[in-house]
Amino acid sequence: MPELQCRYADLMARPGSTPTPVWYPTTDVVGSSNLAALMQDQGFSTFGELHRWSISEIDEFWSTVVNQLDLQFVEPPSAIRGSSDPMEPQWLVDGLFNIVSSCLDHDEEAVAIISGGAGSLEVVTVGELSRLVAGFAAGFARAGLVEGDAVAIVMPMNKEAVVAYLGIIAAGGVVVSIADSFAPDEIATRLEISHAVAVVTQTEAVRMGRSLPMYSKCVEAGAARCIVVGSTDLRDDDVAWDEFLVDGADLAPTPMPPSAHTNILFSSGTTGDPKAIPWDQTTPIKAAMDGQFHHDIHEGDVVAWPTNLGWMMGPWLIYASLLNGAAMALYDDAPTTRGFVEFVENARVTMLGVVPSIVAAWRSLGTLQTGDWSTLRVLSSTGEASNADDSAWLTDVAGGIPLIEYCGGTEIGGGYVASTVLHAAIPAHFSTPTLGLDLVLIDDEGAVGDSGEVFLVPPSMGLSSELLNMDHAAVYFNGVPDIGRPLRRHGDQMVRVSDGYLRALGRVDDTMNLGGIKVSSADLEQAIGDVDGVAEVAAVAVPPPGGGPDRLIVFAVPSGGKPDAVMLRSIMQQSIRSRLNPLFKVHEVVITAALPRTASHKVMRRTLRSSYPENEATGGS
Repeated sequence: MPELQCRYADLMARPGSTPTPVWYPTTDVVGSSNLAALMQDQGFSTFGELHRWSISEIDEFWSTVVNQLDLQFVEPPSAIRGSSDPMEPQWLVDGLFNIVSSCLDHDEEAVAIISGGAGSLEVVTVGELSRLVAGFAAGFARAGLVEGDAVAIVMPMNKEAVVAYLGIIAAGGVVVSIADSFAPDEIATRLEISHAVAVVTQTEAVRMGRSLPMYSKCVEAGAARCIVVGSTDLRDDDVAWDEFLVDGADLAPTPMPPSAHTNILFSSGTTGDPKAIPWDQTTPIKAAMDGQFHHDIHEGDVVAWPTNLGWMMGPWLIYASLLNGAAMALYDDAPTTRGFVEFVENARVTMLGVVPSIVAAWRSLGTLQTGDWSTLRVLSSTGEASNADDSAWLTDVAGGIPLIEYCGGTEIGGGYVASTVLHAAIPAHFSTPTLGLDLVLIDDEGAVGDSGEVFLVPPSMGLSSELLNMDHAAVYFNGVPDIGRPLRRHGDQMVRVSDGYLRALGRVDDTMNLGGIKVSSADLEQAIGDVDGVAEVAAVAVPPPGGGPDRLIVFAVPSGGKPDAVMLRSIMQQSIRSRLNPLFKVHEVVITAALPRTASHKVMRRTLRSSYPENEATGGS
């Protein structure tokens, strides 16, 4: 895996320019792709024609997707949509089903999960997974839990987490997704918002030789009842995993309407309160569609994506794999290690997803200097802005295969902009809006153009229609520009360059992506706002000079004298670790006399971002 020498930073700095592709579509890749088959079936000769059909003939497109995925219905839908209202489309009218049935309706001997470490793999077939899910669903009922009950999962993405996820939904329950890295206070907040009646967790997780408590965090968070994987002393109302599952139970998923909630996920808002976003039974269809057509996942593939159920890519991985007849590969340690490289090789992964910060770590540490990833056909990247050099390097060391840039959101159920194996792969650029969706870019003057804030054009299956704890219309629809057709607010900024490719320019609001996890400035500032010697703080995300994952910069106004920035950074990092999430790293603390504010006293974060790194700063890592 040789080092690839290439520099895209200069080209990236010129608006409107497009770097040279690092991969071009080949006859064998295109000819065997799911997209080519779809285009042939529909009689289209270009991807542009296909995309226009997917957004103009909405019902026909999503009907085709439903048939392509061979979804299993107890009562088939009488129509794809019951309303022309883009805010309330009412998908799969009169349908009755349980999405878990379609996840497990495959050859029982086919592989569903490959899990473990570099030297030891556990293979779980579809039949074995079905029996485990049936046992969990029966345990759900035996424990007195009923349809509609919310049960949280706070643990790494492993076999038991997948069994619990599918088992809760099969029983008619609602999964509450909480990242295992969150501190007890953040877990407690999410348990309260979702009204979770139980938590599935494990005693501890081991990462790079360190033991990280799981069960004790959930107890500290006030979890009412825990179902615990592993051996430890439990509270009276808690139960061990093996005792919870019912041996020999039959799998009989509870039929539910399409609008039934199956999963509650959280995405940071700008006020410090996380948005509680329900996924219903139609959201997995969007995830699986993106997997099939944009990531070219085929039956029999093995899909790996280092992730967690607390991030939307965890549920996405389950659906994009199982609904397409593929297996998911779950590694039990940190993906930045050599062990993960060997795991990808031994599990014979065919589609590998990454977060850009992982790629940066592989490159800087020399993790991919040796190894055989010849089974890989497709790479994908999401969660943060990609660094073009790192993406080009990964494409090369993985054997010159396409890398699908992918950007979306929890409230989308997948991506709104992506790449395909029919387009040349340009590092850190997206080749198209996803199938079934369109977007417009609106500048600061309110004009539609080639640069500005992203607004989505609804409807599309997967788009949220409600929030548990906020006004959905106010968040996504109220006050959007009037251009003669309905729009939905998203919050990203993008620029369209030559040949229709798009490049991300960051967020327009006060949220940021750190290590692939979305967090608000308010969350961070609340965690560090009471540090001694500091009058006020502002947290902003700043990309590195060559582009790539954001770095967290804290601007601090001293309350007297000039505090030591290095010491402040250490104190703030510890506060964020204990109160919020240890994965969020403070890159630098900038001491400033005052924070720039608008006339209404709102902090001008864009001004702070543009002033860095010209400000005098110390304490960087």
